[in-house]
Amino acid sequence: MSKEISFDTIEDFTSNLSKHPAYGVAANAAQTNGIFKASQNTQSKIDLDPTFSVEIDTGSVTNQKQSGRCWMFSALNTMRHSIQKEFKLKGFELSQSYTFFWDKFEKSNFFFENVIGSADKPLGDRKVSFLFATPQSDGGQWDMLCGLIEKYGIVPKKVYPETANSENSRALDDTLNTMLRKGGLELRALVNEGKSEEEVEAHKAELLDAIFRMLATSLGLPPKSFNFEYTDDDGNYHIDKDITPQDFFKKYIGWDLENYISVINGPTADKPYNKVFSVEYLGNVVGGRQVRHLNLELSEFKKLIVNQLKQGEVVWFGSDVSKGGDREAGLLDTKIYQRDQLFDYDFSMSKADRLDSGESMMNHAMVITAVDLVDDKPTKWKIENSWGDKPGFKGYFVMSDEWFDQFVYQAVLNKAYLPDEIKQAYDEGKKNPIELLPWDPMGALAFDF
Repeated sequence: MSKEISFDTIEDFTSNLSKHPAYGVAANAAQTNGIFKASQNTQSKIDLDPTFSVEIDTGSVTNQKQSGRCWMFSALNTMRHSIQKEFKLKGFELSQSYTFFWDKFEKSNFFFENVIGSADKPLGDRKVSFLFATPQSDGGQWDMLCGLIEKYGIVPKKVYPETANSENSRALDDTLNTMLRKGGLELRALVNEGKSEEEVEAHKAELLDAIFRMLATSLGLPPKSFNFEYTDDDGNYHIDKDITPQDFFKKYIGWDLENYISVINGPTADKPYNKVFSVEYLGNVVGGRQVRHLNLELSEFKKLIVNQLKQGEVVWFGSDVSKGGDREAGLLDTKIYQRDQLFDYDFSMSKADRLDSGESMMNHAMVITAVDLVDDKPTKWKIENSWGDKPGFKGYFVMSDEWFDQFVYQAVLNKAYLPDEIKQAYDEGKKNPIELLPWDPMGALAFDF
């Protein structure tokens, strides 16, 4: 039987306040300054000095503005670094708007295909409800960007620049999700009315045509080819005429994206280590690259990231940036806010418990560009963010190693630097990955405004 809260119980709780000597001071501080400022630990700023023993120079930061494209910005940042260095192009950027267009378009088809495939289930089914709750968003994963690049290539930012709708995507997302929900219901109805596959596909094509028109109106029509014209840092002029986005990627980036794999540290009971996982309904390009994660123990996960930095290559990673962060100061630290002392309460949870309870999940992607090693052990990390150059250290953040342990969940690693047993575990597991439910925390999209 449920028990209500009695007024006697409330009176007891009120009396208990006097048992906490710091209550009055804490209440004044919290009510005047807010919880985070009242509990801020100034020692974090001292401990997280931006000095590193292993550092890769990556230049100025980018700015995703009011959009959830952090995963695109951070992934394209890892690629632009090599262009900047090899072709002497300080400040060069790849077009995040170009991949944004094709991601929206491919996610629309991905949603419709999943709606058609689940049309036999009622709308109240949890998986169907999951699909319609957010038909698409700005968020994504490394493998999803690889799928876009493998199909559509990439272009320089000046060839396909930002628009009002890419820099502030709320109206675009709202419009597109309305179109997708309406179209999804129409496709479900056709399937359940027994219409032929050809009739269902014909209506899907009509819907995609309207969506393509909306995206082209809002973002611009992506180029099929372009002239890559630039003056390098030495003042030399160059032009590469009539190059396609696919050929631009091959010529100026030249990465074999199959050599870059996602590893995670998900210490929950349902995810054995050294196994590969996929997530149901997670993706964008139908028939394209599937999202796969190799789960590793924290010590191995961290060691491999350090090794890649030592090899001179930055690391794309996913984390929960909403926890223990001072955005203005550019600091990520588990000790930066001492709420335990402010409220005389133990807030500690294990990483697994936070994941299992929904207390934490990946919500932002950035790039690790440096690590400070003391006795060959990490103490802090340098992070290239995509929030412009105002916060932190000209847009760069410093992350404590303790914060890394608790809130970093994913990294993308070059197989060239991995030991054979890790490569073998991934290659064997990707053939038949363990599929997680759509709402699993390891299926969370990197999505932060």
